[in-house]
Amino acid sequence: MKTTETHCPYCALQCGMTLTPGLPRVRLEPRDFPVNRGGLCAKGYTAADLLDHPDRLLTPLVRKEPGDRRSPLREAGWDEALSLTTKAIQAAQQSYGPDSVGAFGGGGLTNEKAYALGKFVRVALRSSSIDYNGRFCMSAAATAANRSLGVDRGLPFPLEDVARARSVLIVGANPADAMPPSMQYLDAGRAAGARHIVVDPRRTATAAGAHLHLQPLPGTDLALANGLLHIAIREGYVDEVYVAERTTGFGAVRAATNAYWPERVERITGVPEAQMRETVRLLATERPAMILTARGAEQHSNGTDTAQAYLNLALALGLVGRPFSGYGTITGQGNGQGGREHGQKADQLPGYRRIDDPAARAHVAAVWGIDPDELPGPGRSAYEMLDRLGTPDGVRVLLVLASNIAVSAPHSNRVADRLGDLDFLVVSDIFRSETAELADVVLPTAQWAEEEGTMTNLEGRVLRRKRALPPPPDVRTDLEVLAELAARLGRGEFFSSDPRAVFDELRRASAGGIADYAGITWQRIEAENGVFWPCPSEDHPGTPRLFADGFPTPSGKARFVRVEHRDPAELPDRQFPYVLTTGRNMQHYQSGTQTRRVKALTVALPEPRAEIHPDLARRHGIADGDLVELRSRRGAAVMRARLSDGIRPDTVFAPFHWPGANALTNPALDPHSRMPAFKVCAVAITRHEKGTD
Repeated sequence: MKTTETHCPYCALQCGMTLTPGLPRVRLEPRDFPVNRGGLCAKGYTAADLLDHPDRLLTPLVRKEPGDRRSPLREAGWDEALSLTTKAIQAAQQSYGPDSVGAFGGGGLTNEKAYALGKFVRVALRSSSIDYNGRFCMSAAATAANRSLGVDRGLPFPLEDVARARSVLIVGANPADAMPPSMQYLDAGRAAGARHIVVDPRRTATAAGAHLHLQPLPGTDLALANGLLHIAIREGYVDEVYVAERTTGFGAVRAATNAYWPERVERITGVPEAQMRETVRLLATERPAMILTARGAEQHSNGTDTAQAYLNLALALGLVGRPFSGYGTITGQGNGQGGREHGQKADQLPGYRRIDDPAARAHVAAVWGIDPDELPGPGRSAYEMLDRLGTPDGVRVLLVLASNIAVSAPHSNRVADRLGDLDFLVVSDIFRSETAELADVVLPTAQWAEEEGTMTNLEGRVLRRKRALPPPPDVRTDLEVLAELAARLGRGEFFSSDPRAVFDELRRASAGGIADYAGITWQRIEAENGVFWPCPSEDHPGTPRLFADGFPTPSGKARFVRVEHRDPAELPDRQFPYVLTTGRNMQHYQSGTQTRRVKALTVALPEPRAEIHPDLARRHGIADGDLVELRSRRGAAVMRARLSDGIRPDTVFAPFHWPGANALTNPALDPHSRMPAFKVCAVAITRHEKGTD
């Protein structure tokens, strides 16, 4: 009956909660952690429903007829499941080379598991084939922040600072639905007189409470940002002293924005000139001020440049590095921040080091006890790896940990086909997800409350997720599975299944890197309610706020980067005349593998609803609640219509928590971050022949 203080398994807020095992069920209560201050959303309140769910995977599964994915999955022992996996790995690498075996990780893995997975692929498999679903989430903003500020930490300040800002520009985010406990900070700011501006093609719950709501056509956010900077320059709002003393490259950006006069930007975006001018006036005069971006601005084929354009605006106004001010990007997944710091990405080593940097390779290899030449080079990014599964030069055997790519990847029908072309697929999960249903071996893994580990939330605060109860008898942790597989591959001496030992090794591997955890210990996390990185030594206080004294760039200054608007990779035409954009609903999370199994959440929202404007609906004879079919060049999806005058008449919104939405989306990739264009594709809409059935 011991009560354990831990954290929610869902979004990057990582809200504090307590768990008390008991009969008949575990009791879950919110706690007063600095981020949520005693609040939880509906997902958090029902998180304990996952722990004893009847769908829970409790034993390994293998195909009744090995090699035949049409045969049913059957229960098996761990030795059989891991033996089959080991043989498949060895056979593929013998025939096709080391890179023929790869891994796909998740943004919900603990820091220890993300680190161990990256190490496992490089050391046990000697492969370059690894990436993770954060490539679909944070990569555009991360790339922009790294090239401009020298570091990617979603929020370079604590969330509480948002309440102190007098004006906040929120671009492509709906925290009222995606992370409701965070709204207390926006609410507190408004109560104190702050003015908020929301940029979103939909009038979301967040937009409804704002002073201004700008509704651009999806895919035009970069033009809008350049237009705002044009106005700031023309009307004398640029902080010339800050720009001269703390930045480089403004001349090229100033010249580029000459082409983004307000009338032109209004034609491109649909945002009235008066709203643009008021936005700039508020950010420039109502100080301190912040600009926050999220996936609505970033999940585009030019997502990196779009995030960069808003960074340019923040730098020109002198916001970054000043108290209760600056630029941030809102991390979505539970460990979306930590998960991208310690080696899950195709081009990365722990500590946010580049895998092609000789000094980084030497440092990490020394910690791992191998020769730097043993480390592979960069691999393919997430969609590029998935798109080549089963091909002669692609991955033939894939391990998937905590990700449901058959639902969450762009052009998901093609990805499902590619998964089917693999020689062997292994999925580690807590439920039989759509991806697990395609696997040759399914491994039951411990849940969030059944294992120890650390997470890093959207503020860069490293915190502990504690074990509140043991996993079921035949369920193992991912660390145990990776260590056992490494042993079977003859590399067991390099791996531990003890999360504390793994974290201590992570600290050494990250030391001196951008994301430096060297001074963070489990004891400090406990005593200090989390520790902010970078924290290079145990006597260092951690760094809640970045950039006050400079930027971690070679010059110590932030860099402006010239960026130009370009059309989305796919434009509407006569065949597909509308724009589809995707996003979250309040009741569900990611691919819905967890939340679609929680009764209270499915009762509240049992099925996906396509949000369309009444004018568009009338044009096609669609009534509220009708079934509609959305079609793109890649596939079709049927969902129920929800009519709303809060969305643009040329735009359709679909949630991605169910299979369907990503059958439509465009896998066109951003050239810098390899982010797919989730937020814009051309679709047609018709009333489904079954009508309202």
